[in-house]
Amino acid sequence: MADRNKLLILAVVSIVVAALFIGVGLTADNYQYFLSRRVPKVLAIVLAGVAIGQSSLVFQTITGNRILTPSVMGFDSLYMLTQVIVVVLFGGLSSFTLNAYLNFSVSVVVMMLFSTALFAFYFRSQKRNLMSLLLLGVILGQLFSNIGSFFTMLLDPNDFTAIQSKMFASFNNIKVGLVYFCTPVLLVLSVLLYRMHRTLDVFWLDQDNAISLGVDVRSMTLKTLLLSAGLIAISTALIGPIMFFGLLVTNLTREFIANYRHKVLLTAVSLLSIASLLTGQWVIENIFEFSTTLSVVINFIGGIYFLSMLLRNKVV
Repeated sequence: MADRNKLLILAVVSIVVAALFIGVGLTADNYQYFLSRRVPKVLAIVLAGVAIGQSSLVFQTITGNRILTPSVMGFDSLYMLTQVIVVVLFGGLSSFTLNAYLNFSVSVVVMMLFSTALFAFYFRSQKRNLMSLLLLGVILGQLFSNIGSFFTMLLDPNDFTAIQSKMFASFNNIKVGLVYFCTPVLLVLSVLLYRMHRTLDVFWLDQDNAISLGVDVRSMTLKTLLLSAGLIAISTALIGPIMFFGLLVTNLTREFIANYRHKVLLTAVSLLSIASLLTGQWVIENIFEFSTTLSVVINFIGGIYFLSMLLRNKVV
């Protein structure tokens, strides 16, 4: 099957599931309420799917490893630590916790400052090793997780409830205005990343060959990492952490689309992410009746897939 047909299938599935998600139960009496609730939720799922899928795909291209995603750099742990620190300093009923816009802004700023400082420290050194950067990210992520767990144990039950809702990704309590605010920002970052697809194709040939072909590897790596960090920071602050989703959709895309061109891969991973999230959320709401959350299911399936990749030695 040609790649164009595969992309068409993914696009049709995404549209059908989105229509199913919005249209089921819609009547002339409730359409205003249903559309006001479901359209922003679908839009949030689309934004999260595109952001996580594209950022994970280019991150794996830059690192040359199929098991690495931005979550490895500690963004999920830093997001949770930020939420815990906000509650510890200002309380569970403060505007920093309850105001969605303020909480979102604080989370994004903290994660972007972290990524900027981390990348600046890495590129300042003359002897740069990308694996050292990843190892540093893993260590810092574990540190953030441990500090967050420590402060969580010190919280009283009322403040802990404010943290508990942030531990898992959720599409049910998304602020409508926040979704519309994030849409143009994520679109700009996604377009900037997409415009780099030809240069990203050269990275398949290894960095030494890329340099010989005239690619500024240092500048390209920094731009890609910052764009990837921006996408994952906004996505995490919008819906919460989903650890294994990027790993899952990127590797399934590479197995489904036998193509090296990022022009095709970025489109495919976006459509597959959207279709997966929409289908999963519809199943959670209509079959499981909200008895669990989508992030729990994704992490369960993603964890199994991750172990299967290690057993099959498909890490590069």
